[in-house]
Amino acid sequence: LLLLVSPPKKPPEISYPRNNSIEVELGSLVTVDCNTTGADGYEVFWTSNGVYIDVFFMNRIFASPYEEESSYDGRPTHSVKLVILEVNSEDYEQPFVCQASNAFGQVASYIILKHRAPDIQRWLTGGLLSLLILTFILFIIYKIFKIDLVLWYRNSVCAFTSKEDGKIYDAYVLYTKSSGSRSFYHLENFVHRILPAILEQQCGYNLFILGRDDLPGEAVVSVADEILKQSRRLMIILGSETSGCCLLEDATEQQLAMYNALIRDGIQVILIEMDEIPDYTGMPESIRYIKRKHGAIQWKGDFSEKSCSANGRFWKNVRYQMPSRKRISCSEVYLLPMTLNHSAAKGS
Repeated sequence: LLLLVSPPKKPPEISYPRNNSIEVELGSLVTVDCNTTGADGYEVFWTSNGVYIDVFFMNRIFASPYEEESSYDGRPTHSVKLVILEVNSEDYEQPFVCQASNAFGQVASYIILKHRAPDIQRWLTGGLLSLLILTFILFIIYKIFKIDLVLWYRNSVCAFTSKEDGKIYDAYVLYTKSSGSRSFYHLENFVHRILPAILEQQCGYNLFILGRDDLPGEAVVSVADEILKQSRRLMIILGSETSGCCLLEDATEQQLAMYNALIRDGIQVILIEMDEIPDYTGMPESIRYIKRKHGAIQWKGDFSEKSCSANGRFWKNVRYQMPSRKRISCSEVYLLPMTLNHSAAKGS
């Protein structure tokens, strides 16, 4: 026995839209279904600003023909699509109304287009990721070009902001003074000729080298103690044959220097190796401590003009550990012939 149920006598129902809004992008294609259910003999259509949206003429905005189905209770279901081929700015905040009517009444429901809100989470994630990548790149650049950046900063900024500290010398040079071997001859040449030519003549530093800058007859102890108080750095230069017993001809100078550097004044130490020294076992404990804490700069030059440019890698490392200067900046001046008589050089 088949039981037929007559449809209820009431206006149609609109299941979608429900007086809601959707987010769309400018210029995009948009389709919206108007889904209705009701008794036979009703019509469905879209309007905008009270104007009927045509089904047949395919303008920028048009409506599709009916698509009819049956609901679960046997009532007909109509669906009419609103099609916007390209969203314009005037379409936003504009209600598009779906209307359905039959003999028992009329219903309407609208939908409003809104600008798509920015995806804050996506922007934050992208921004943080970009920041991390940029930070990593800057860190790598800093690690590679740290010395060049610091030297540039000193020449361009610190030259105008440096403050006087009452010191006279930028570095007190400490090295082995007596031996007849060829390596010690190179060390003497480096200390008395190369070092002043680069750091003093090209970079404007003021060095104190015992045997060059002290007066004849002065006691080593009194000179070393006074000059160390007036120095900003202690520069220790080790030859390949340097050992604990022959680091200095006068052990008192060494003891005073280490005392000032490590205990009393805390002078920053620059350790330079003329040749690679693989084993520091025979060195004094103070030298081993400085090596562990500050490391060493190894000279790899050959005393040629190229090796004696202030902008070579070795000299940049030395300048990086030296105090900043505000008088002149280092330039690409190459080593010029100079006399070992420092007093004559200063007077010229």
